[in-house]
Amino acid sequence: MMRWFEQVDGARPGVVSSRVRLVRNWDQYAFPSRLSRQEGLEMIRRLELGLKDMGSLEGREYEYADLDELTELDRKALKERRVLNSTIVSRKAPVGILIAPEEDVSVVLNGTDHIRIQLLSAGLHLHELWKRADRLDDYINERFPYAFDEKYGYLTSFPTNVGTGLRASVVLHLPMLSSGRKFAGLVSEMGRFGASVKGVYGEGSENYGALYQVSNQKTLGISEKEILDLVTKVALQLLSQEQQVRRMALEKHGLECADEAYKSYGVLKYARRLSAKDAMTFLSHLMLGMADGSLSMKEPCSVYRLMLGIQPANLQKLSDRPLGKEELDIARATYLRAELPELMN
Repeated sequence: MMRWFEQVDGARPGVVSSRVRLVRNWDQYAFPSRLSRQEGLEMIRRLELGLKDMGSLEGREYEYADLDELTELDRKALKERRVLNSTIVSRKAPVGILIAPEEDVSVVLNGTDHIRIQLLSAGLHLHELWKRADRLDDYINERFPYAFDEKYGYLTSFPTNVGTGLRASVVLHLPMLSSGRKFAGLVSEMGRFGASVKGVYGEGSENYGALYQVSNQKTLGISEKEILDLVTKVALQLLSQEQQVRRMALEKHGLECADEAYKSYGVLKYARRLSAKDAMTFLSHLMLGMADGSLSMKEPCSVYRLMLGIQPANLQKLSDRPLGKEELDIARATYLRAELPELMN
């Protein structure tokens, strides 16, 4: 069964993924930070039991796990695949998770809030994800009444989530736009509209892979539709500017652009050792070349899947023993040689 990041959505090259995340709290318990361990365990068990038929909504099955029963490596790998965040991974209190086999839907229990609903997809599908998240949210709320205030909306552990409790985000590949001198100013301008633009794997020139996440800054005083529309509008605006710069580069330096893509493919396909920085940089060049039509694969290829696959914990999971830094570099090159499809003639 394909996981969401293995799917290829060619509708808008440059849009990597979409995410909708809702945080909620059960009105019978204090926020997680104020629960004793025993209270946290009790709440998780009650939530797990009440949500055992959640899969009936979309005709699918969910797996349940207690995070403290997973290995540290498994938790880190889930973080690299965007199922969990750093705060939840490092949390000492009991945490439970319900997750679909495709990893596109997950519900975290007793994380920073009692309930965190997350849906992910390849491509730009915020509104579709929201419809599914809204149905799931209603299903849970029918069984567990939420902490809600008529004036402030949904009550959450962090003030930044009060209101709708909705965080919508889109990951974009912006290699040409982000390399320009005006990019920092453009990011600041997006902030004035209420959108945040941040590097996924670092900031500025250190963001290897040129992936940027666009998300809403406010959750209070703004409706869910307004949040979705805002993030979609900003993402499409940035993508439009990226494509404009790409067209100019192709018109003036088409051969050089194609050469960069083919060279990157050659290194990825035949290298025997690759650092994370180099691999992400070459994969970014490859993603750009595929989007521009400079090169084509014999089989559908999700470059983002490869970017996730070369992260340390996910690489380590493929090995039967702990790997040192140099061994990880060798394993990274081996993984890419095996996973990269052949080029079209």
